[in-house]
Amino acid sequence: MSVRKRKWVTSKGEQREAFIADFVDQKGERHIRTFDRKKDADAYAASVRVDVKAGLHTSGKATVADAGARWVTDAEDRLEASTVESYRQHLKDHIGPFIGGTKLSELTVPGVRAFMDMLRKEGRSTAMIKRVVGDLGAILADAQERGLVAQNVVRSLSRNRKKHRQVEERHKANLKVGVDIPTPAEIKAIAAQLRGRWRPLILTAIFTGLRASELRGLKWPDVDLKKNELHVRQRADRYGTIGSPKTKSGQRTVPLPPMLANALREWKLQCPKTELGLVFPTGERERRDGSVIGGTIEHHTNIVQRGLMPAQIIAGVTVPVLDQNGKPVLDEKGNPAVTAKYTGLHALRHFYASWCINRPQDGGLGLPAKVVQYRLGHSSITVTMDTYGHLFPRGDDGAEMAAAERSLIGA
Repeated sequence: MSVRKRKWVTSKGEQREAFIADFVDQKGERHIRTFDRKKDADAYAASVRVDVKAGLHTSGKATVADAGARWVTDAEDRLEASTVESYRQHLKDHIGPFIGGTKLSELTVPGVRAFMDMLRKEGRSTAMIKRVVGDLGAILADAQERGLVAQNVVRSLSRNRKKHRQVEERHKANLKVGVDIPTPAEIKAIAAQLRGRWRPLILTAIFTGLRASELRGLKWPDVDLKKNELHVRQRADRYGTIGSPKTKSGQRTVPLPPMLANALREWKLQCPKTELGLVFPTGERERRDGSVIGGTIEHHTNIVQRGLMPAQIIAGVTVPVLDQNGKPVLDEKGNPAVTAKYTGLHALRHFYASWCINRPQDGGLGLPAKVVQYRLGHSSITVTMDTYGHLFPRGDDGAEMAAAERSLIGA
């Protein structure tokens, strides 16, 4: 590393001078920067000298798009197809169009903030922006390991925004019974309207809390109707590929209440036989040429639109349909149109969690938090408590407090 003065004469005969910072990086490549003032050249030289010695200085031409392509290719060998596809889509639709051509060495914290502002301006949701920036951070982490960039500016941004996230978490609304979580009365009404092959499937979702992917990948060898329990050992992704649960905690054993066990016994006698031995395969139907199709992995959309939502509408578990101005939409007869109140299977998983948590005198199982975590297949107790902690009984209300007081002072 050296700093020297350079003098020259322009084509017009004018005398010029500048200060040159000359250095060689850790890859052996020579670099030159020109400054008007010596103190600026000295300051730059001192900064680069430290980075080069620590192996942090990079000045390559790799762009965000280049690093993203390497990152996705690496993920293909390690992650599920659905996960890789979501990464590829984020890179193509959100990252590439805005900052794909930016050199990694030129990406800054203010630049990432500007990128987030652009995404927001283009109509991306807050949740989508969070996922996309998370992917950008993973891309930069991979690039940093490859020596393509000196620092991960997304990580620097995350540290700066930690306090803001803590404030956001404090204001984040808890899941509400009757809004996000079906009430016991609603579940009872829905269960009474379940018919055909949807009945055992929806009942299993209600009384085991399995994720949609786990329901779709459930196999008969993993359902023990003698012990009234099922084992979660695999899942089906959105591409219809059977694989292991995303985490080790996803593998678990869940007990079956008597009504569900009986429903599954009846269903097993009617269930289409499949090579995979699926508990809830697609229904079989005959083609015009006489061939039979079906018996494959069921689509998540079919379960919701053909099973869950119709049962809610018949059961009266509905909400009014509103237009873009928030006004009720009328049907063909001039009556307010309604639609199913809960639009996803995860609402049933929320109910199962609340059923496990609620006290027996309130119609629940009253299970400890650690058992609830296991039943749901959460990776940690933190996930369980962050999501459902507000549902656990306080233990210091009404009769409980009075009993504790009598026990303490003997009154």
